[in-house]
Amino acid sequence: MATSTSASPATTTTPTPTSYCTTAVPGKYGYVPPDACNAQWAYAPSFAAAVVFALLFGLLTLAHIALAISFRKGFCWVVIMGVAWEFASFIIRAMAAHDQQNSSYSLASTLLFLLAPLWVNAYVYMTAGRLIWAFHPEKKIWGFKAISIGKYFVWLDILSFLVQGAGGTMLSPGGSESTMTAGKNIYMSGVGVQQAFILLFTALIVRFQLDVQRLEPGNTVDIRAKRWLWVTFALYAALVLISIRIIFRLVEFSAGTSVSNPLPYHEEYALVLDAFPMTLAILILAVVHSGLALKGPESQFPSRKERKAEKKKIKAEKKALKQEKKRGKKGGDSYEEVELNRV
Repeated sequence: MATSTSASPATTTTPTPTSYCTTAVPGKYGYVPPDACNAQWAYAPSFAAAVVFALLFGLLTLAHIALAISFRKGFCWVVIMGVAWEFASFIIRAMAAHDQQNSSYSLASTLLFLLAPLWVNAYVYMTAGRLIWAFHPEKKIWGFKAISIGKYFVWLDILSFLVQGAGGTMLSPGGSESTMTAGKNIYMSGVGVQQAFILLFTALIVRFQLDVQRLEPGNTVDIRAKRWLWVTFALYAALVLISIRIIFRLVEFSAGTSVSNPLPYHEEYALVLDAFPMTLAILILAVVHSGLALKGPESQFPSRKERKAEKKKIKAEKKALKQEKKRGKKGGDSYEEVELNRV
């Protein structure tokens, strides 16, 4: 891992009215120990590491934009938003590495870094819903319609997003101990809920895969016919990688903020167990893009206008069938009356 660009701060400290910290004199690039009242970071962010990840996420942002345009998949704006947030987070982190007393840099970079995976998570939900619509003969799993599956889970993802965002805004190292503790508890609740949704959603995808493979005519091994399976495996991989960073965050925050817990105070852990898994997840979703399988009119959900017209058509057909049955019943009665008169 790249070495830090910071130097040790001056040893002089200025007492503050609070009993649990002192204000340190900033050293090179504004670095102060994480237990100082004026600390904006729990470690000295590495400029080199920030630049490397910014380049990776920048390239992945361009790749996903190009793929979305190439495959004409409008819903891919969601994953583009996620990777763009990761990119912005590390651009800001690179600037913060040389200006560590800037609280705006610290807050913006931390929030973008913590919340970006939720966009990627939402994209996985939306892709799976479209796979079910395009390839499952019943277009539903366990009674959940394909159109609704993505919508339900995206709303649950938004709920998790709001909870994590509320907790994330309270995680500035310069905040009070009580604020930090409350923020971590709130954020942990959000990521815990997110992981529960991921596990439930994974069960739905497994059910989808088994159903399609069982119903697939002749169990074909044609490469193009199997692209839906490639994309399904890519979704599995993305969910596993997202789960790795969720578990890391749960362990990091649940262990507390004491020096006996090294996770919050060493940037390497966040880079290896959060940034790197998300880089891999976004890369996999680019290499095995949803557009490889989602082709043709059946790959897109019908518009609201089309769904409304379809409901109207079904309603008219039911009404016509009901009227036909009534006419048949009346015709049957007349026939019986004629037969009786003949007797």
